[in-house]
Amino acid sequence: MIDSPKHLKASNTMSMPEYSFDLVVIGSGIAGQAAATSAAEAGLSVVLLEKTERLGGSSAMSGGFFAFSGTDEQAAEGIHDTAELFLADMVTAGGGASDRALLEAYLDHQTETYTWLKGQGVVFRALEISSGQSAPRSHNSVITEVLATLHRNFTALGGEIRLNHRATRLVREDSGRVGAVVVHSPEGESLFRARGGIVLATGGFSRSTDLLRTFAPDQLAAIPYGGKGNTGDGLKMAWKLGAGMADMAYVTATYGSHPETGEEFHELLTAYYMGAIVVNTAGKRFMDESQSYKVLGREVLKQAEGLGFQIFDAKIRAKSHPGIPLNDIDMLENIGHVHQADSLEELAAIAGIDAAGLAESVSRYNAAIAGGEADEAGRTHLCNGVGELLPLDQPPFYAYPAKSLMTTTYCGITINTEAQVVDIDGDVIDGLYAIGEVTGGFHGAAYMTGTSLGKGAVFGRIVAQHAGANLSLVRS
Repeated sequence: MIDSPKHLKASNTMSMPEYSFDLVVIGSGIAGQAAATSAAEAGLSVVLLEKTERLGGSSAMSGGFFAFSGTDEQAAEGIHDTAELFLADMVTAGGGASDRALLEAYLDHQTETYTWLKGQGVVFRALEISSGQSAPRSHNSVITEVLATLHRNFTALGGEIRLNHRATRLVREDSGRVGAVVVHSPEGESLFRARGGIVLATGGFSRSTDLLRTFAPDQLAAIPYGGKGNTGDGLKMAWKLGAGMADMAYVTATYGSHPETGEEFHELLTAYYMGAIVVNTAGKRFMDESQSYKVLGREVLKQAEGLGFQIFDAKIRAKSHPGIPLNDIDMLENIGHVHQADSLEELAAIAGIDAAGLAESVSRYNAAIAGGEADEAGRTHLCNGVGELLPLDQPPFYAYPAKSLMTTTYCGITINTEAQVVDIDGDVIDGLYAIGEVTGGFHGAAYMTGTSLGKGAVFGRIVAQHAGANLSLVRS
């Protein structure tokens, strides 16, 4: 029974088509697909609802990195990485604002999730070090292939997918348990009931001007990105039921995308982690480039035109890793987004940077490295305490103009270690789960590369296991 007109008028449901499943998963990014596929493997009847006409959400637009430690890929490259170091890095990256229990849950389940992904047919083609990491643990995949593989495996197990189905209202039963969701589709409204739970995997709100204006008005200047459906639907539905919220103060765009970045492919360059410096249009450095690209994103928005140029030389250009997001300078050069010149003066003229300012910044940077002196911006390493600084002295020189990109919001609904939604008092909202970008508490103040797709897969698996166990108890 549907309880109260406050949540949904009973008269409004009588004429609605109704469907019943063990698990209703809302959103088809990595979190939703990991939950749906894992639940189907466990024998649950599952439907995956996707708001748009296409599967994948923001995950399909990402660089495809998963953060894991103690992997075969790390061992093959002689990289020593531990769960303890991983945890320390996440705590540091999050500025101490992360929910430690969630981080520990991630680490407790990372190995079996990594193994499960490989068992699904996922291939990790490269291993990189990036934002927030003190050891290379970003395992790169072709994310569109990962999502297609999970989709194929899910449907082979009998899972159902409904595109163009937007969830609009959560429905509570008389007991207070969330037992259904009202969904709007081209055919009208329908009711999807769930015996084992409703899973919100609806992504963030990078596409919601209203929510950004409410929680992060300064970020409206960033380039909008992320999945077309990322307008905060899941967050608002859970919020209406009293769900807690976390990390709302830390919404920050990611630095490193060309001003003409579109949705066709993932364009984000982190040449600064390979040794580049970042200057504004006056040619001046204004931050420590080794910090998280979320921190850098906040600082770049404060500059003239919201623009920061990544400046590097031939040594750093040679580090390009073709085909691998974040490090593929070749691709960006091929599409005309990287400026090149034989001198800094010529480079400044081409890129629109003050020549005297750029020359002075590079000179001071090189002198500090040569003399072993403190860097004026406080930089000591390439990335998160790792890597020796390199002088910019080998022509040709390069400039990549880049702005901050609002890819992901990384805040929202509070959850426990079983991914159950908890309300503002910390009590579980029975029958409701949340995973992926719609949740808060995991990342804290900033983000480590690979932990977004990683937590989507990890907590998607946790939801499937928890819901399956609860259903088994009920049926027994």
